[in-house]
Amino acid sequence: MNYILKRIIVCIITLFLVSLFCFLIFNVIHGDAALTLGGIWITPEQLEQLRDEMGLNRNVFIRYFDWLISFLGGNMGNSFGFRGEQISVLISQRLPVTISLAILSLIFILVISFTVSLLTIKKEANIIDNIVNIFTAAGISTPGFFLGLLFIFIFGFTLNIFVPGDFTNYNENFFLFLGSLCFPALAIAIPNSAILIKFLRGSLFAELKSDYVRTAKSKGASNLYILRYHVFKNACLPAITIFGMIIAEVFSGSIIIEQVFTIPGIGRLLISAISSRDYPLIQALMVYIAFIVVIANTLADITNMIIDPRIKNTRKVR
Repeated sequence: MNYILKRIIVCIITLFLVSLFCFLIFNVIHGDAALTLGGIWITPEQLEQLRDEMGLNRNVFIRYFDWLISFLGGNMGNSFGFRGEQISVLISQRLPVTISLAILSLIFILVISFTVSLLTIKKEANIIDNIVNIFTAAGISTPGFFLGLLFIFIFGFTLNIFVPGDFTNYNENFFLFLGSLCFPALAIAIPNSAILIKFLRGSLFAELKSDYVRTAKSKGASNLYILRYHVFKNACLPAITIFGMIIAEVFSGSIIIEQVFTIPGIGRLLISAISSRDYPLIQALMVYIAFIVVIANTLADITNMIIDPRIKNTRKVR
């Protein structure tokens, strides 16, 4: 419990520092936000009045804590590029799409990775092993956006399985909505599955050569029993750490995939904000992505400790 509490405290401190860093950086980058919002034709008197209304004449750290309190309360400010609409409203409209895409991608990653890994661990250096190694090498080296373009060309334009650019909102038809996300989710899942397969198979092979496996076999335990109750649990520890990084990658990597498949999620919102120099919106989205990365890695560490309590004792020794 102390280890979990420490990890949560470290996570909170990290999130605080990330939010502070993002706030300071974006306040330095865009200079005078009032001038950006008012335009080049604003008079000096109007500019000063707008600065007072926006609170820009106050100390930057006071403004940060005001922004942080509002951010935690769900008020992220107003957008420059969407006619002053609330950022929380813009994000809430697109967040379900991005979360659905991420969850579907993670399901594909888990299914592909564990299925391939468990079905191909009987022997090393055979034909199946070579095929899996080729797949993992190709998957790791192929970016998701290229796979997305390849899917559009093959399955969209050539085989006509789906219509590129066609998207059905979850409010209209949930099953068609999931169908719209299948190929984008596969484009995200395949490279990440290759990474997870690489680590998981390596861990499985290493555990199968351990002394406790030979001891269990000498006592008459079946291969399935050893794999299920001993090997799989120990082999999952490094894979869980990698999976925590993959979760962060899925949420942040969907930015490009959403643009490729024209999916109206957080990724396309961020691209639009960058194009229009909508700094408050960019700032909120960057903090959101950073929060996902930090929280995912913290949950991975806590999960590892729950599965193997020795991790806590090992870190105490260090």
